[in-house]
Amino acid sequence: MAVIITNRSLADGIYMMEVAWEGVVSPGQFFMVRAWETDPLLSRPISVHDYQDGVVTFLYQVVGKGTAILSGMEPKNTIQLEGPYGNGFPAVDTPLVAVGGGIGIAPLYYACRKFKEDNPKKKLRVYLGFSNEAYRVEAFDAIADEVVVDVGGIIVGQVDVKRGETFITCGPRVMMDALCQVVPEKNPVYVSLEARMACGMGACLGCSIKTAEGNKKVCKDGPVFPREVLEG
Repeated sequence: MAVIITNRSLADGIYMMEVAWEGVVSPGQFFMVRAWETDPLLSRPISVHDYQDGVVTFLYQVVGKGTAILSGMEPKNTIQLEGPYGNGFPAVDTPLVAVGGGIGIAPLYYACRKFKEDNPKKKLRVYLGFSNEAYRVEAFDAIADEVVVDVGGIIVGQVDVKRGETFITCGPRVMMDALCQVVPEKNPVYVSLEARMACGMGACLGCSIKTAEGNKKVCKDGPVFPREVLEG
């Protein structure tokens, strides 16, 4: 069991939880999170928003019974964490561009912070799109060279593509598909996918998706994939 340090609302239906946990976490990985006995039946997969000094941070949206229970948890309460699971974002040494939509910004922050930590002289640009209300913008402002925010519009339409940059993205599938169309093939693009899952380890096949390379499990083969896997 892990002890909750903080759990607070950032925007309508958006919460950020800090939990004491010791281990190794790569940007883009996720945990199976549980704060109940039997109902709901399944744990909830939640991506790591940040990990530093023994504190793992989750940025999550209340969308059902499980996340509603999580939103009501208080400091010093305990939750169950299984993981971290999955393949995360690869380490890159080119300039980096992150494009996030809504709660899809969650796994991008840790990836961006680690990138800047490892490559302080390389440029980091961030594009954040929201439907109704922006959140966590100040956190990205603190680490990025440039942050573009759009509320109510189409963030991909504002993305400026430069030669030699690597892109990472998470958000609605339609947004990520549009980004892959905008970014030339010479620029690598890594997409983080979401899927319903029961185990997080690839055993239940509940998160299987069709790709250009056959069926893939989001939890084990992903959740981060190069865009080539999704094309074709």
